[in-house]
Amino acid sequence: MFEDIYKNALGRAAARVLATPFVSYAAGAFMDSRLSKPLIKPFARKNGIDLSEAADTNFRSFNAFFTRRLKEGARPVCEEDGALVSPCDGLLSAFPIEKGSSFLIKGTRYSLKDLTGDEESQRVFDGGLCLIFRLTPAHYHRYAFPCDGKILAHKHIKGIYHTVRPTALGHVQVFKTNTREYCLCDCGAFGKMLFMEVGALLVGRIVNRKTDGTFKKGEEKGCFEFGGSTIVVLTQKDRVRLRQGLLSENETPVKLGERIDVR
Repeated sequence: MFEDIYKNALGRAAARVLATPFVSYAAGAFMDSRLSKPLIKPFARKNGIDLSEAADTNFRSFNAFFTRRLKEGARPVCEEDGALVSPCDGLLSAFPIEKGSSFLIKGTRYSLKDLTGDEESQRVFDGGLCLIFRLTPAHYHRYAFPCDGKILAHKHIKGIYHTVRPTALGHVQVFKTNTREYCLCDCGAFGKMLFMEVGALLVGRIVNRKTDGTFKKGEEKGCFEFGGSTIVVLTQKDRVRLRQGLLSENETPVKLGERIDVR
């Protein structure tokens, strides 16, 4: 439904209203309440969500279900030394960051400054890769660090909440306008990397539990509350070589903890 509203001028006008923070915050408040519990079973059934993976199924609200933890071992993290893993369940597309620090997504060109609000990122990540992990509402919405490292800086960028579905990307500069939060990190052999969470339509909160200090591969970083969302990872030039077939604008399903690079 929300994907279709971007296909005509009237729908895009309505989308601008739906994308305001108030709408997403109001939706989030309802999803936090006990009134939202009746939505859980129909949503899980419609989206094919396997609740047997959940560590606890006694959910007090829809958001408690949506941000549920899984049983230990449900998302094994690749233990190979030097492996870069997927930070989340989602649909991965990857784009080269071209000379001039820009990349093209669904016909819309972005600069690194558009994405981060910081000119320094253009120097650091020029010539590297931009990895985009799109989470649909059916995906597991906790996310983790993809390697070992240390957080150098953390930043929150206020914005609005357009949907991140592909149809919207051709009409709205989603990664320039949406609320987002990121950490710049030193990741050893991988060099500097940037891990960014992008809020989307009806996402009440980006909840990051770790914004400083060191981290380990597979360590939980945070979660998204209700709605589809996106994680963006920037890498430096020649530091990451993706598995065959992943360097593509076509979306490839990946799971949290799955190895995505090759050495």
